[in-house]
Amino acid sequence: MADIIKLLPDHVANQIAAGEVVQRPASVVKELLENAIDAGATSIKLIIKDGGKNLIQVIDDGIGMTPTDARMGFERHATSKIQKAEDLFSLNTKGFRGEALASIAAIAHVEMQTRPEQDEMATHIRIQGSEIKFQEVCVAPKGTSMSVKNLFFNIPARRNFLKSNHVELRHITDEFHRVALAHPGIAFNFYNNGSELFNLPKANQRQRIVHIFGSKTNEKLVPVNEETQVVRISGFINKPEFAKKSRGEQFFFVNNRFIKSPYLHHAVLAAFEGLIKSDAYPGYFLYLDVDPASIDINIHPTKTEVKFDDEHTLYAMLRSTIKHSLGQFNVVPALDFEQDQNLETPYDYKDKNVVQPNVSVDRTFNPFKESTPKTPSTASYKKQSTDGWENLYIGLDSNMGQDEGFSSVKFESESNTGSFFEAHQEGLESIATTFQLRRKYVVTTIKSGMVVIDQSRAHQRVLYEQFLRNITVNEAVSQQLLFPLQLSFSKSDIDILNEIKDSLTSIGFVFSNINGEEVRITGVPPLVSESEVGMVLDQLISDFQMELSEDSFSQTDILAKTLAKTLSVKTGEVLNNASQLALVNDLFACKESRWSPFNKPVYITITENDIDKKFI
Repeated sequence: MADIIKLLPDHVANQIAAGEVVQRPASVVKELLENAIDAGATSIKLIIKDGGKNLIQVIDDGIGMTPTDARMGFERHATSKIQKAEDLFSLNTKGFRGEALASIAAIAHVEMQTRPEQDEMATHIRIQGSEIKFQEVCVAPKGTSMSVKNLFFNIPARRNFLKSNHVELRHITDEFHRVALAHPGIAFNFYNNGSELFNLPKANQRQRIVHIFGSKTNEKLVPVNEETQVVRISGFINKPEFAKKSRGEQFFFVNNRFIKSPYLHHAVLAAFEGLIKSDAYPGYFLYLDVDPASIDINIHPTKTEVKFDDEHTLYAMLRSTIKHSLGQFNVVPALDFEQDQNLETPYDYKDKNVVQPNVSVDRTFNPFKESTPKTPSTASYKKQSTDGWENLYIGLDSNMGQDEGFSSVKFESESNTGSFFEAHQEGLESIATTFQLRRKYVVTTIKSGMVVIDQSRAHQRVLYEQFLRNITVNEAVSQQLLFPLQLSFSKSDIDILNEIKDSLTSIGFVFSNINGEEVRITGVPPLVSESEVGMVLDQLISDFQMELSEDSFSQTDILAKTLAKTLSVKTGEVLNNASQLALVNDLFACKESRWSPFNKPVYITITENDIDKKFI
């Protein structure tokens, strides 16, 4: 029997490794930025074109590479970060696998120029599909410039799975945020299609957060700082009143490496317990410094998950540290029964000096001097004469004959838009048979039994079809605001609002200005109250980030679903009989009344036979 097991060629092995290292352009951005940071760069430029599909360029002023190192950097398992297996447990750098550049070069056109500070000439290398086209000397500044063009040019199937430029740019922006937040001491510049998106100078942690997420973020932040023998915790958390309905600004960094940890996230939620609603999420920027030997960062291909030696201790410390910060900065209301509230200095006067009160005396005052008392006039309190009261009713009988009586008044009848008779084909027996069960269900009778309707899902279906109709036919009604609303968002959120602005306008939102970080709204749909506008837009932005829609149809669907979910009647709300009946009629006037917009059943039918079987 012939041998059938053979070694894979290097270019095939590199492409297989690339499937693990490079999922999308954002993966390349992450690897190149981390290489620049490991090179000791103090200034990094990121240049993107067409969502990273055609160009990803990272320019740094790091230590650079010699001609031999530049060539070796594109070989598999070539790295300067580790020499032996024990080094995996004392890592203080980003990349260490030695597969990033080799994997990227296998699926793209890569061009690199690099020069160490002590060398006069730089090295220029061009690689296409793991094949080195040429290597020569050139003139270049100190540091490294890495260009990745035509990503997945030799794997068309992978390239076809990439999303639109807007979606890929959003992923790249997320990776950029994670790297920039972890290294505030490095200056970053981010360019997309020739326009500057971010210009981040060297700063401290708080300034870096404000530069990325907008100036309004500064008032939301509460400092967190605690140092123990196990871990040093620093960073910021958002005040409880700024908690959002969606997961937004939530960042964990361990030894300056971004990670995802549901376990630590639960510790943060436990610290906020009782301060925010159960369906709200707090924002946080937390930096944890631990001994590298106590964590394992080699358990996930993207290195976004780590394994701690003692997670329970870390959980308890993180929870107590956040609770301490919330109480220390008077974010949590506290009661002190031994303190006299009357002796407290008001906050507005805590920095003011004590001023001696002045006493003014009227030296001309004479208590024995007679003065005419000012007595109120009593004319208005005198009893009026009742003579001639009969004259008030003269001519009243004659006028009554000229006008029509109440018996001739006609009332305009309201048209019944939706009917349960037509939709369910069995009909309601009586209006009085509709009632609410446990503030969650609306129960009504039909000829064969009864129907139990989930009030929240039913209202979601009604609103969903209404918003879809308004968006498609552009017949939305807008309610003008007396005073325009001024809302603040981050730059990435503003980009999403600009994408869906036309769809929002078609359902009734009126934007007078979207500029920088400010959004000015002068009109809202009738179903959206003024106090709910910020919450609705935050939920919309979050849903678009999660769904990552790229065509107009999916944008419309996500928009209608989000508005229906946010504005619908919630479980626990009391509905009167008129509202219950209107909900039932509107539901069965919908095109699809059985399922909610999220494919969950809206109602169930209990027949009389089902009830009879319970008594057998």
